[in-house]
Amino acid sequence: MVKITLDVDGMACGMCEAHVNDAVRKSFAVKKVSSSHCKGKTEIIADEPIDDDDLKKAVEETGYKVLGIHTEPFEKKGITFFRK
Repeated sequence: MVKITLDVDGMACGMCEAHVNDAVRKSFAVKKVSSSHCKGKTEIIADEPIDDDDLKKAVEETGYKVLGIHTEPFEKKGITFFRK
């Protein structure tokens, strides 16, 4: 799994976040996507890396500007219970 973080310019409200999230969901098979207009970021969790150019194109077609893309490995963190 990978975590992809986009720096997105132009998001001003919750509806802008929804537009970006919907564009990502419609274009790619992702586990999770969330955006923050306050931080100017969109975070995506996916099983496989997504081509940067394809991702940028999908977001920019909604009217927002992608300033940067960072991909890193992602490990799901969960609560582990140990029995004695």
